[in-house]
Amino acid sequence: MNSSHTREPHDLLAAHRGAGDDHDVAQYCQDLIDAMLRRQDELIDALTEIATHDSASDELHRSIQALAGARWELARNQPETLDLLGVFLPSNNILYSYTLMCLIPALYCRRIEIRPSSRVKGVIETVHEILAPVVRERGRGQLALTRESQRDFVRSCGEADGVIFTGRFQNGLEIASRVSSRTKVLLFGSGPNPFVVGPEASTGTAVHDLLRSRLYNSGQDCLCPDAVFVHRDRLSEVVTHLGERLAELPIADRRDPDARVTPLVYDDALQDAAAFLDRHRDQVRFGGTVDMAARTVAPSILVTDLHPGLRPPEFFSPVFLVCAYDDAAQITRWATTPEELARGMYMSVYGEPELQPGVIGTSVVYRDCTTFDIEDGNRPFGGYGAHASSVHEHGRLTARPLLVSAEFGAGRPRRALVSAGTTAATEPA
Repeated sequence: MNSSHTREPHDLLAAHRGAGDDHDVAQYCQDLIDAMLRRQDELIDALTEIATHDSASDELHRSIQALAGARWELARNQPETLDLLGVFLPSNNILYSYTLMCLIPALYCRRIEIRPSSRVKGVIETVHEILAPVVRERGRGQLALTRESQRDFVRSCGEADGVIFTGRFQNGLEIASRVSSRTKVLLFGSGPNPFVVGPEASTGTAVHDLLRSRLYNSGQDCLCPDAVFVHRDRLSEVVTHLGERLAELPIADRRDPDARVTPLVYDDALQDAAAFLDRHRDQVRFGGTVDMAARTVAPSILVTDLHPGLRPPEFFSPVFLVCAYDDAAQITRWATTPEELARGMYMSVYGEPELQPGVIGTSVVYRDCTTFDIEDGNRPFGGYGAHASSVHEHGRLTARPLLVSAEFGAGRPRRALVSAGTTAATEPA
Protein backbone atom coordinates (compact mmCIF):
# COMPACT_ATOMS: atom_id res chain seq x y z
CA MET A 1 0.00 0.00 0.00
CA ASN A 2 1.31 3.46 -0.82
CA SER A 3 1.84 5.02 2.58
CA SER A 4 1.47 8.53 1.15
CA HIS A 5 -2.30 7.89 1.25
CA THR A 6 -2.38 6.36 4.71
CA ARG A 7 -0.42 8.74 6.92
CA GLU A 8 -2.19 10.14 9.90
CA PRO A 9 -1.00 12.66 12.49
CA HIS A 10 0.90 10.89 15.23
CA ASP A 11 -0.22 11.41 18.77
CA LEU A 12 1.44 9.99 21.79
CA LEU A 13 -1.74 8.21 22.89
CA ALA A 14 -1.87 5.86 19.92
CA ALA A 15 1.37 4.92 18.24
CA HIS A 16 1.40 1.45 16.64
CA ARG A 17 0.11 -0.72 19.44
CA GLY A 18 -3.47 0.41 19.22
CA ALA A 19 -3.25 1.66 22.76
CA GLY A 20 -0.73 3.52 24.84
CA ASP A 21 -0.25 6.80 26.60
CA ASP A 22 2.33 9.37 27.50
CA HIS A 23 3.38 7.16 30.38
CA ASP A 24 4.00 4.31 27.93
CA VAL A 25 6.33 6.51 25.83
CA ALA A 26 8.19 7.52 28.96
CA GLN A 27 8.47 3.88 30.02
CA TYR A 28 9.84 2.88 26.61
CA CYS A 29 12.56 5.52 26.90
CA GLN A 30 13.28 4.58 30.50
CA ASP A 31 13.65 0.92 29.57
CA LEU A 32 16.20 1.86 26.91
CA ILE A 33 18.07 4.08 29.36
CA ASP A 34 18.09 1.23 31.89
CA ALA A 35 19.45 -1.15 29.25
CA MET A 36 22.21 1.30 28.33
CA LEU A 37 23.21 1.75 31.94
CA ARG A 38 22.97 -1.94 32.79
CA ARG A 39 25.12 -2.93 29.81
CA GLN A 40 27.27 0.16 29.54
CA ASP A 41 30.51 -1.83 29.85
CA GLU A 42 29.56 -3.91 26.80
CA LEU A 43 28.54 -0.82 24.87
CA ILE A 44 31.73 1.06 25.72
CA ASP A 45 33.81 -2.00 24.89
CA ALA A 46 32.20 -2.19 21.44
CA LEU A 47 32.35 1.55 20.76
CA THR A 48 36.04 1.82 21.67
CA GLU A 49 36.88 -0.37 18.71
CA ILE A 50 36.49 2.84 16.68
CA ALA A 51 36.23 5.65 19.26
CA THR A 52 38.22 6.93 22.21
CA HIS A 53 36.96 5.91 25.63
CA ASP A 54 36.18 9.55 26.39
CA SER A 55 34.06 10.08 23.26
CA ALA A 56 32.35 6.69 23.69
CA SER A 57 31.34 7.68 27.22
CA ASP A 58 30.11 11.00 25.89
CA GLU A 59 28.01 9.16 23.27
CA LEU A 60 26.42 7.08 25.99
CA HIS A 61 25.57 10.15 28.07
CA ARG A 62 24.21 12.06 25.05
CA SER A 63 22.09 9.06 24.03
CA ILE A 64 20.59 8.84 27.52
CA GLN A 65 19.92 12.57 27.51
CA ALA A 66 18.20 12.37 24.11
CA LEU A 67 15.98 9.50 25.26
CA ALA A 68 15.11 11.43 28.40
CA GLY A 69 13.98 14.34 26.22
CA ALA A 70 12.19 12.27 23.55
CA ARG A 71 8.76 12.65 25.17
CA TRP A 72 8.91 16.44 24.91
CA GLU A 73 10.50 16.31 21.45
CA LEU A 74 7.59 14.30 20.06
CA ALA A 75 5.00 16.38 21.86
CA ARG A 76 6.52 19.52 20.36
CA ASN A 77 6.87 18.23 16.78
CA GLN A 78 3.93 15.79 16.54
CA PRO A 79 5.47 13.59 13.84
CA GLU A 80 3.25 11.60 11.50
CA THR A 81 3.14 7.82 11.73
CA LEU A 82 5.46 6.49 9.05
CA ASP A 83 5.22 3.05 7.47
CA LEU A 84 8.89 2.78 6.50
CA LEU A 85 12.03 4.75 7.29
CA GLY A 86 15.36 3.79 5.71
CA VAL A 87 18.51 4.67 7.66
CA PHE A 88 22.11 4.70 6.43
CA LEU A 89 23.98 4.67 9.72
CA PRO A 90 27.30 6.58 9.69
CA SER A 91 30.70 5.11 10.48
CA ASN A 92 31.18 7.08 13.71
CA ASN A 93 29.03 8.15 16.67
CA ILE A 94 27.39 4.74 16.38
CA LEU A 95 25.35 4.64 19.59
CA TYR A 96 24.27 8.28 19.41
CA SER A 97 23.28 7.97 15.75
CA TYR A 98 21.39 4.74 16.45
CA THR A 99 19.52 6.52 19.24
CA LEU A 100 18.57 9.60 17.18
CA MET A 101 17.86 7.83 13.89
CA CYS A 102 16.38 4.54 15.08
CA LEU A 103 15.39 4.31 18.75
CA ILE A 104 13.50 7.62 18.97
CA PRO A 105 11.91 7.34 15.48
CA ALA A 106 10.67 3.85 16.48
CA LEU A 107 8.09 5.75 18.53
CA TYR A 108 6.36 6.86 15.32
CA CYS A 109 7.64 4.49 12.59
CA ARG A 110 6.14 1.06 11.99
CA ARG A 111 9.35 -0.28 10.42
CA ILE A 112 12.89 1.06 10.24
CA GLU A 113 15.35 -0.58 7.84
CA ILE A 114 18.94 0.04 8.92
CA ARG A 115 22.03 -0.32 6.77
CA PRO A 116 25.29 -0.13 8.74
CA SER A 117 28.44 1.35 7.28
CA SER A 118 30.56 -1.57 6.08
CA ARG A 119 33.56 -0.10 7.90
CA VAL A 120 32.00 -0.53 11.34
CA LYS A 121 29.42 -3.26 10.80
CA GLY A 122 30.50 -5.31 13.82
CA VAL A 123 30.13 -2.38 16.23
CA ILE A 124 26.66 -1.54 14.95
CA GLU A 125 25.60 -5.17 15.19
CA THR A 126 26.62 -5.24 18.86
CA VAL A 127 24.69 -2.05 19.65
CA HIS A 128 21.66 -3.42 17.80
CA GLU A 129 21.81 -6.77 19.62
CA ILE A 130 21.80 -4.99 22.98
CA LEU A 131 19.05 -2.43 22.34
CA ALA A 132 16.70 -3.76 19.64
CA PRO A 133 15.16 -6.37 22.00
CA VAL A 134 13.96 -3.56 24.26
CA VAL A 135 12.16 -1.98 21.30
CA ARG A 136 10.48 -5.31 20.49
CA GLU A 137 9.48 -5.90 24.10
CA ARG A 138 7.81 -2.51 24.27
CA GLY A 139 5.89 -3.20 21.04
CA ARG A 140 7.34 -0.26 19.15
CA GLY A 141 8.42 0.01 15.51
CA GLN A 142 10.30 -2.93 14.07
CA LEU A 143 14.05 -2.32 13.72
CA ALA A 144 15.61 -4.43 10.97
CA LEU A 145 19.38 -4.47 10.42
CA THR A 146 20.16 -5.39 6.83
CA ARG A 147 23.22 -6.83 5.12
CA GLU A 148 22.10 -5.64 1.68
CA SER A 149 24.43 -3.81 -0.66
CA GLN A 150 23.85 -0.08 -0.94
CA ARG A 151 22.20 -0.54 -4.35
CA ASP A 152 19.81 -3.19 -3.04
CA PHE A 153 19.09 -1.20 0.10
CA VAL A 154 18.17 1.88 -1.94
CA ARG A 155 15.84 -0.30 -3.99
CA SER A 156 14.23 -1.61 -0.77
CA CYS A 157 13.67 1.98 0.37
CA GLY A 158 12.41 3.16 -3.01
CA GLU A 159 8.90 3.87 -1.73
CA ALA A 160 9.79 4.64 1.88
CA ASP A 161 8.30 7.64 3.63
CA GLY A 162 11.80 8.80 4.49
CA VAL A 163 15.47 7.98 4.09
CA ILE A 164 18.24 9.26 6.36
CA PHE A 165 21.71 9.47 4.85
CA THR A 166 24.90 10.59 6.59
CA GLY A 167 27.98 11.10 4.46
CA ARG A 168 29.22 12.78 1.31
CA PHE A 169 26.72 15.17 -0.22
CA GLN A 170 27.03 13.86 -3.77
CA ASN A 171 26.41 10.31 -2.57
CA GLY A 172 23.28 11.51 -0.82
CA LEU A 173 22.02 13.21 -3.96
CA GLU A 174 22.63 10.01 -5.93
CA ILE A 175 20.49 8.08 -3.45
CA ALA A 176 17.78 10.77 -3.60
CA SER A 177 17.66 10.39 -7.38
CA ARG A 178 16.96 6.66 -7.07
CA VAL A 179 14.01 6.71 -4.67
CA SER A 180 10.46 7.97 -5.14
CA SER A 181 10.15 11.72 -5.63
CA ARG A 182 7.78 11.84 -2.65
CA THR A 183 10.33 10.12 -0.36
CA LYS A 184 11.83 12.68 1.97
CA VAL A 185 15.61 12.21 2.06
CA LEU A 186 17.43 13.81 4.99
CA LEU A 187 21.06 14.52 4.14
CA PHE A 188 23.37 14.90 7.13
CA GLY A 189 26.83 16.04 6.05
CA SER A 190 29.62 18.12 7.53
CA GLY A 191 31.13 21.59 7.51
CA PRO A 192 34.40 23.28 8.50
CA ASN A 193 32.91 24.65 11.75
CA PRO A 194 35.51 27.43 12.20
CA PHE A 195 36.61 28.33 15.71
CA VAL A 196 37.23 32.09 16.05
CA VAL A 197 39.62 33.57 18.64
CA GLY A 198 39.12 37.32 18.57
CA PRO A 199 41.07 40.24 20.07
CA GLU A 200 39.07 40.18 23.32
CA ALA A 201 39.21 36.42 23.94
CA SER A 202 40.66 34.84 27.05
CA THR A 203 43.53 32.78 25.63
CA GLY A 204 43.31 30.16 28.36
CA THR A 205 39.56 29.63 27.91
CA ALA A 206 39.69 29.68 24.12
CA VAL A 207 42.58 27.21 23.87
CA HIS A 208 41.00 24.91 26.44
CA ASP A 209 37.72 24.82 24.49
CA LEU A 210 39.52 24.50 21.18
CA LEU A 211 41.44 21.47 22.44
CA ARG A 212 38.38 19.64 23.69
CA SER A 213 36.46 20.27 20.46
CA ARG A 214 39.29 19.62 17.98
CA LEU A 215 40.43 16.49 19.85
CA TYR A 216 36.99 14.94 20.36
CA ASN A 217 37.53 11.30 19.37
CA SER A 218 41.09 12.35 18.40
CA GLY A 219 39.59 14.69 15.79
CA GLN A 220 37.41 12.06 14.12
CA ASP A 221 34.03 13.80 14.23
CA CYS A 222 32.11 16.08 11.87
CA LEU A 223 31.62 18.64 14.65
CA CYS A 224 35.36 19.15 15.16
CA PRO A 225 36.56 22.57 13.93
CA ASP A 226 38.67 22.20 10.78
CA ALA A 227 39.87 25.81 10.88
CA VAL A 228 40.88 28.18 13.68
CA PHE A 229 40.63 31.89 12.84
CA VAL A 230 42.84 33.90 15.20
CA HIS A 231 43.11 37.68 15.27
CA ARG A 232 46.65 38.62 14.28
CA ASP A 233 47.21 40.51 17.53
CA ARG A 234 46.66 37.25 19.43
CA LEU A 235 48.31 34.85 16.98
CA SER A 236 51.69 34.35 18.66
CA GLU A 237 50.14 33.99 22.11
CA VAL A 238 47.52 31.48 20.97
CA VAL A 239 49.91 29.34 18.90
CA THR A 240 52.45 29.25 21.74
CA HIS A 241 49.86 28.28 24.35
CA LEU A 242 48.27 25.71 22.05
CA GLY A 243 51.65 24.14 21.32
CA GLU A 244 52.48 23.94 25.02
CA ARG A 245 49.23 22.15 25.75
CA LEU A 246 49.63 19.73 22.83
CA ALA A 247 53.17 18.89 23.95
CA GLU A 248 51.67 17.50 27.16
CA LEU A 249 49.46 14.99 25.31
CA PRO A 250 50.92 11.56 24.57
CA ILE A 251 49.54 9.31 21.85
CA ALA A 252 47.69 6.63 23.81
CA ASP A 253 45.44 3.61 23.39
CA ARG A 254 41.85 4.62 22.62
CA ARG A 255 40.57 2.44 25.50
CA ASP A 256 42.46 4.59 28.02
CA PRO A 257 39.88 6.90 29.69
CA ASP A 258 42.48 9.72 29.73
CA ALA A 259 43.50 9.36 26.07
CA ARG A 260 42.96 12.43 23.89
CA VAL A 261 45.21 11.57 20.93
CA THR A 262 45.01 8.01 19.63
CA PRO A 263 45.69 5.97 16.47
CA LEU A 264 43.21 6.79 13.71
CA VAL A 265 40.55 4.34 12.57
CA TYR A 266 40.04 5.24 8.92
CA ASP A 267 42.68 4.68 6.23
CA ASP A 268 41.54 7.66 4.17
CA ALA A 269 41.79 10.04 7.16
CA LEU A 270 45.36 8.90 7.79
CA GLN A 271 46.35 9.25 4.15
CA ASP A 272 44.61 12.61 3.71
CA ALA A 273 46.31 14.06 6.80
CA ALA A 274 49.72 12.86 5.61
CA ALA A 275 49.17 14.36 2.16
CA PHE A 276 47.97 17.70 3.58
CA LEU A 277 50.94 18.00 5.94
CA ASP A 278 53.34 17.19 3.12
CA ARG A 279 51.79 19.78 0.80
CA HIS A 280 51.90 22.49 3.47
CA ARG A 281 55.17 21.60 5.19
CA ASP A 282 56.25 25.28 5.20
CA GLN A 283 53.22 26.15 7.37
CA VAL A 284 53.85 23.54 10.09
CA ARG A 285 54.71 25.11 13.45
CA PHE A 286 54.26 22.07 15.67
CA GLY A 287 54.13 18.32 15.08
CA GLY A 288 53.61 17.46 11.45
CA THR A 289 54.63 13.79 11.58
CA VAL A 290 52.60 10.77 10.50
CA ASP A 291 53.38 7.13 11.30
CA MET A 292 51.46 5.06 8.77
CA ALA A 293 52.36 1.76 10.42
CA ALA A 294 51.17 2.92 13.86
CA ARG A 295 48.23 4.78 12.24
CA THR A 296 49.07 7.95 14.15
CA VAL A 297 49.07 11.63 13.24
CA ALA A 298 50.97 13.71 15.78
CA PRO A 299 49.02 16.71 17.04
CA SER A 300 49.98 19.37 14.52
CA ILE A 301 49.68 23.13 14.17
CA LEU A 302 49.86 24.85 10.80
CA VAL A 303 49.76 28.64 10.50
CA THR A 304 48.60 30.58 7.44
CA ASP A 305 46.56 33.67 6.58
CA LEU A 306 42.80 33.70 6.17
CA HIS A 307 41.78 34.52 2.60
CA PRO A 308 38.54 34.00 0.64
CA GLY A 309 39.97 31.01 -1.25
CA LEU A 310 40.84 29.05 1.89
CA ARG A 311 39.14 25.63 1.79
CA PRO A 312 39.84 23.68 4.98
CA PRO A 313 39.38 19.95 4.39
CA GLU A 314 37.59 17.70 6.86
CA PHE A 315 40.71 16.49 8.65
CA PHE A 316 39.30 13.71 10.85
CA SER A 317 42.64 13.87 12.68
CA PRO A 318 44.33 16.05 15.36
CA VAL A 319 45.38 18.79 12.91
CA PHE A 320 44.95 22.46 13.87
CA LEU A 321 44.85 24.79 10.86
CA VAL A 322 45.36 28.25 12.38
CA CYS A 323 44.51 31.17 10.08
CA ALA A 324 45.43 34.75 10.99
CA TYR A 325 42.90 37.51 10.28
CA ASP A 326 43.04 41.28 10.77
CA ASP A 327 39.38 42.24 10.69
CA ALA A 328 36.14 40.32 11.28
CA ALA A 329 34.95 41.38 7.82
CA GLN A 330 37.48 38.92 6.41
CA ILE A 331 35.64 36.09 8.17
CA THR A 332 32.32 37.26 6.76
CA ARG A 333 33.76 37.49 3.25
CA TRP A 334 35.16 33.96 3.58
CA ALA A 335 31.87 32.58 4.94
CA THR A 336 29.87 34.10 2.08
CA THR A 337 31.94 32.69 -0.80
CA PRO A 338 29.88 30.24 -2.88
CA GLU A 339 31.93 27.26 -1.69
CA GLU A 340 31.45 28.05 1.99
CA LEU A 341 27.78 28.94 1.56
CA ALA A 342 27.33 25.40 0.28
CA ARG A 343 28.84 23.82 3.38
CA GLY A 344 28.09 26.27 6.19
CA MET A 345 27.33 24.54 9.47
CA TYR A 346 28.50 26.12 12.77
CA MET A 347 30.89 28.84 13.87
CA SER A 348 32.20 29.15 17.44
CA VAL A 349 33.21 32.71 18.34
CA TYR A 350 35.35 33.76 21.30
CA GLY A 351 36.16 37.42 21.99
CA GLU A 352 35.24 38.84 18.57
CA PRO A 353 32.63 41.57 19.19
CA GLU A 354 32.01 42.09 15.47
CA LEU A 355 30.57 38.58 15.07
CA GLN A 356 27.25 38.27 16.87
CA PRO A 357 25.04 35.18 17.37
CA GLY A 358 22.82 34.43 14.40
CA VAL A 359 23.77 33.31 10.92
CA ILE A 360 26.83 34.38 8.92
CA GLY A 361 26.57 33.13 5.38
CA THR A 362 24.98 29.77 6.09
CA SER A 363 26.82 29.06 9.36
CA VAL A 364 25.00 29.27 12.69
CA VAL A 365 27.09 31.40 15.07
CA TYR A 366 27.46 30.67 18.78
CA ARG A 367 29.54 32.71 21.20
CA ASP A 368 31.81 31.37 23.94
CA CYS A 369 30.90 27.73 23.44
CA THR A 370 31.86 24.83 21.19
CA THR A 371 29.78 22.87 18.70
CA PHE A 372 29.68 20.02 21.21
CA ASP A 373 28.34 22.33 23.91
CA ILE A 374 25.30 23.27 21.82
CA GLU A 375 24.60 19.85 20.31
CA ASP A 376 21.18 18.65 21.54
CA GLY A 377 19.72 15.40 20.24
CA ASN A 378 16.17 16.69 20.65
CA ARG A 379 16.78 19.83 18.59
CA PRO A 380 17.61 20.41 14.90
CA PHE A 381 21.22 19.74 13.94
CA GLY A 382 23.41 21.57 11.41
CA GLY A 383 23.45 24.84 9.52
CA TYR A 384 22.05 26.23 6.29
CA GLY A 385 24.65 24.93 3.85
CA ALA A 386 23.22 22.21 1.63
CA HIS A 387 26.32 20.05 2.13
CA ALA A 388 25.95 20.31 5.91
CA SER A 389 22.26 19.52 6.36
CA SER A 390 19.49 19.47 3.79
CA VAL A 391 16.26 17.80 2.69
CA HIS A 392 15.48 16.42 -0.76
CA GLU A 393 11.81 15.91 -1.65
CA HIS A 394 9.68 16.34 -4.78
CA GLY A 395 12.80 17.21 -6.77
CA ARG A 396 13.66 20.13 -4.51
CA LEU A 397 16.64 20.53 -2.21
CA THR A 398 16.17 22.62 0.94
CA ALA A 399 19.03 23.39 3.31
CA ARG A 400 18.28 23.76 7.01
CA PRO A 401 19.13 22.24 10.41
CA LEU A 402 17.55 18.80 10.71
CA LEU A 403 15.67 16.83 13.34
CA VAL A 404 13.93 13.67 12.19
CA SER A 405 10.71 14.15 14.16
CA ALA A 406 10.42 17.79 13.07
CA GLU A 407 10.86 16.89 9.40
CA PHE A 408 7.86 14.55 9.59
CA GLY A 409 5.67 16.69 11.79
CA ALA A 410 4.18 20.06 12.57
CA GLY A 411 7.55 21.43 13.70
CA ARG A 412 9.00 21.64 10.17
CA PRO A 413 10.66 25.04 9.58
CA ARG A 414 9.03 26.99 6.79
CA ARG A 415 10.34 30.54 6.34
CA ALA A 416 12.98 31.08 3.67
CA LEU A 417 16.28 32.60 4.74
CA VAL A 418 18.16 32.47 1.44
CA SER A 419 17.32 30.97 -1.91
CA ALA A 420 19.59 30.20 -4.85
CA GLY A 421 18.41 28.19 -7.82
CA THR A 422 16.66 25.09 -6.53
CA THR A 423 18.25 25.36 -3.09
CA ALA A 424 16.52 27.15 -0.21
CA ALA A 425 17.40 27.60 3.40
CA THR A 426 14.97 28.21 6.22
CA GLU A 427 15.19 29.66 9.66
CA PRO A 428 15.31 27.36 12.69
CA ALA A 429 12.06 26.23 14.24
